[in-house]
Amino acid sequence: MAEVRYSDSDLNEFAELINEKLVQARQDLDQLKRSLSHEDDNSTDDTSPTFKMMEDGSETMSREETAQLAARQEKFIRSLENALLRIKNKTYGVCRETGKLISKERLRLVPHATLSIEAKNRQ
Repeated sequence: MAEVRYSDSDLNEFAELINEKLVQARQDLDQLKRSLSHEDDNSTDDTSPTFKMMEDGSETMSREETAQLAARQEKFIRSLENALLRIKNKTYGVCRETGKLISKERLRLVPHATLSIEAKNRQ
């Protein structure tokens, strides 16, 4: 008979991995948020108007990219938190499409995965 879930010791191992990734992800998000709210120290107030316009446009684009990175990081954090909930419910590591166990190797690389490689390739 095939396994329907990972053992409690396996789940504890994955929980440790996910918690480590969560700590790093939250630190990265904090850094992105700080960079978004931080006034640029290298102001162009004393330079020519043409250069200032180019610099302001570049800064706006950079802020938009940083905001997109922050949004992706928030989504990643939510995915990791959801993975911890699945561990708590003992449903972690079960493919949501096939119902089979996702390989440990995949979960170590992508601990928030909800699809096996087989199901992911079908998409």
